[in-house]
Amino acid sequence: MVFITGPRQVGKTYLAKQLMSHFAKPQYLNFDNLTDRRIITDQSWIQNSDLLIFDEIHKMKGWKNYIKGVYDSKPKSQSILVTGSSRLETFRQSGDSLAGRYFHHRLNPFSIKELEGQVEPYEAVELLIKYGGFPEPLLQGLESNVNDAAIESERWKKQYFTDLIREDILEFSRIQEISVMKTLVEILRNKVGSPLSLNSISHDLQVSPNTIKKYISILESLYVIFRVSPFHKNISRSILKEPKIYFYDSSYVKGNKGIVLENVVAVCLLKHTQYLQDSLGQNTILQFLKTKDNKEIDFVISKDDVAQNFIEVKLSERQISGPLNYFSERYPLVESIQLVHNLPQEEERGSIKILKAGEWLNSLSA
Repeated sequence: MVFITGPRQVGKTYLAKQLMSHFAKPQYLNFDNLTDRRIITDQSWIQNSDLLIFDEIHKMKGWKNYIKGVYDSKPKSQSILVTGSSRLETFRQSGDSLAGRYFHHRLNPFSIKELEGQVEPYEAVELLIKYGGFPEPLLQGLESNVNDAAIESERWKKQYFTDLIREDILEFSRIQEISVMKTLVEILRNKVGSPLSLNSISHDLQVSPNTIKKYISILESLYVIFRVSPFHKNISRSILKEPKIYFYDSSYVKGNKGIVLENVVAVCLLKHTQYLQDSLGQNTILQFLKTKDNKEIDFVISKDDVAQNFIEVKLSERQISGPLNYFSERYPLVESIQLVHNLPQEEERGSIKILKAGEWLNSLSA
């Protein structure tokens, strides 16, 4: 089987229906549809279907054992695709009865790579900064005039996060926790790109650090935010342990354009590394580096615990980052890159490459 997970409205159902065109007798079943739900419960789909798509099946009680039974009794020629968002991701935390029966692929918002052929890489970065990478607001930005697109984007974001809180977060939390969760999201919007102190946030919200940790895990499960952990392997200086938080929707970030750009790069790098994990089986991870004496590199891409790239992100600054220069000298086998959005010419200074952000992001795997 193939499991596709990802944020709400990122295009999972659209992708699943596109894949149907490659099969002779596909059948799409959505657990939210009453007729489809009856067919799922009764297992009365067309038996010679060569592709069964189960959408939102995680809402079914005992869905994992149900899918296991369907898989174990299916005809050999039948393929199964399961799509869903938050709760489907928890299947990996609840036993191993599906072991050896599925491949997991994560669908993330649009990247620079996926906009190739639609707009130039520089303009693609601008679009992602302004509208984020979710299909509906981004495509509005591509197809509509600027004013209409901006209005539709704001309306979409408001409705999107209202639905998340009203429907999804309520399934994880008690209703009295919702106001605290909303406040936490607002705090996190202002802390993108900075190491996250649970103690500081718990003090602001007057709840325990363990409660904040639980809430952040819920927001991760709902694909609102993702965590980037510090790289520490073979780095001699003391390393901070706090992770950094980024939003899947870059346009939801509060801060200057440089902070939003960093979030855009984070989403693109996450998509790149997860593609290498899910499609090629590589142990490639997105991390960052910051020491206790404040030497910081925005991102580190590591493979098998070995750093492959040091990446610093700048909006316009061509002056090489001091920490990037420091670590590139001490770890010459790691490719050191300074990505600059507004850059007239690319160049190399010693072992450091100063590259146009859009062009380099366009060269990634996904």
